[in-house]
Amino acid sequence: MKAFMDNDFLLSTETARVLYHEYAAKCPIIDYHCHVSPKEIYEDKRFENLTDAWLSGDHYKWRIMRSNGVDEYYITGAASDREKFQKFAEVLPKAIGNPMYHWCHLELKKYFGYNGILNGRTAEEVWQLTCEKLKEDNMSVRGLIRQSAVEFIGTTDDPTDNLEWHSRLATDDTFKVVVAPSFRPDKALNIDKFGWQEYIGKLSSVSGVKIYDMASLKKALSKRMEYFASMGCRVSDHGLDHMIFSEASGKDNDTVMHRALNGGTVSTAEAEAFKTELLMFCAGEYKRMGWVMQLHYNCLRNPNTAMFMKLGPDTGFDCIGPQNGSEKLAKLLDKLYTADALPKTILYSLDGTDNAFLDSIIGSFQGTEIAGKLQHGSAWWFNDHLQGMREQLISLANLSLLGNFVGMLTDSRSFLSYTRHEYFRRILCCLIGEWVENGEYPVDMEQLGELVTDICHDNAARYFDL
Repeated sequence: MKAFMDNDFLLSTETARVLYHEYAAKCPIIDYHCHVSPKEIYEDKRFENLTDAWLSGDHYKWRIMRSNGVDEYYITGAASDREKFQKFAEVLPKAIGNPMYHWCHLELKKYFGYNGILNGRTAEEVWQLTCEKLKEDNMSVRGLIRQSAVEFIGTTDDPTDNLEWHSRLATDDTFKVVVAPSFRPDKALNIDKFGWQEYIGKLSSVSGVKIYDMASLKKALSKRMEYFASMGCRVSDHGLDHMIFSEASGKDNDTVMHRALNGGTVSTAEAEAFKTELLMFCAGEYKRMGWVMQLHYNCLRNPNTAMFMKLGPDTGFDCIGPQNGSEKLAKLLDKLYTADALPKTILYSLDGTDNAFLDSIIGSFQGTEIAGKLQHGSAWWFNDHLQGMREQLISLANLSLLGNFVGMLTDSRSFLSYTRHEYFRRILCCLIGEWVENGEYPVDMEQLGELVTDICHDNAARYFDL
């Protein structure tokens, strides 16, 4: 019987062990999509305890606690940090098969040197150990980033952000890791959601453009893109509840905008036509500037309206959306490709059953400009577990070119979550090792090592022009 999480964790063959230890483990990390705070990086935040570092803002952990009936008082409520940690530790042993169990123990092992098992009985031992460890110099935010061998961090930023902390980091010679903003214009597109009118007012103020129609909105967004580009931005991201594409003419969008700006309602069809025109405009601008466009879709956000009213968004109540949007995505890509406005694009669906479609559709719109111009992004959110990652990798390999894959990202708010790259790399090497030792690929370690290094680092470096 294998020991739990030993040095060869998840590496079931000799080929996998060589590929991981000799190649994958030595690659620096390019974390091109995450939600960490650039302010906390600049200020080199220190964490008071493991609740501060682990549980604050982590909706993955909150969902697990709620699933065990833990009172909200111990999750987002006024309980002490020690009480919250105890409740989480008591729940964790039930998370067998959940990536949270692996992530937590990988983080405890890597950053705190703890090789034991976290549960309700060991919670005090872990609490005391981690509290002392967090006082060490290399356990600040910058220390965690450095010891994780991170080269690049792509944060997620609203067009109205002044990017103050990115500016400060760019001129800080004591920190060599590149921290770049990513352009996330969701609030500008969401004409059918509460707060859009107020947001457009803010965008108008920040951009210096009076926004009253589509042309002025596009001008304002373009100005903010140029500013983001001056701050090192090279990636955009769109979080779409579902894939959008409307065949309707955009000639009425000015009328719809005028109504929405004056507090009127917008129909579903009108909103989709508006969003389609604006998304296509953004894509064309990304192509012009050489940016990568990321499209995340099929998320049903805030289905629990009572808890949304109580706690707000991003608190652990979202789920996989009911629509796959395959036909709409195909039409959107076709429209952009025909207009020579399709940028480098990474596609993510929260519905894992979309894997085969995504891996086939990217092959329909690849080009000669760059290898792997269109990407099927890594297994996202509810799919970034062992089985979900394997399924995404196998589907990508079966229907496209795994060797051109740009690899893993954390998509996280935690500075301890860089072990997700290790988790992915172990799964990748395990899968490749199985293929090799089953006689499905030759035992050419030089070629295999290059393949693994490309997927873990070099492809992303080329793709994002690092």
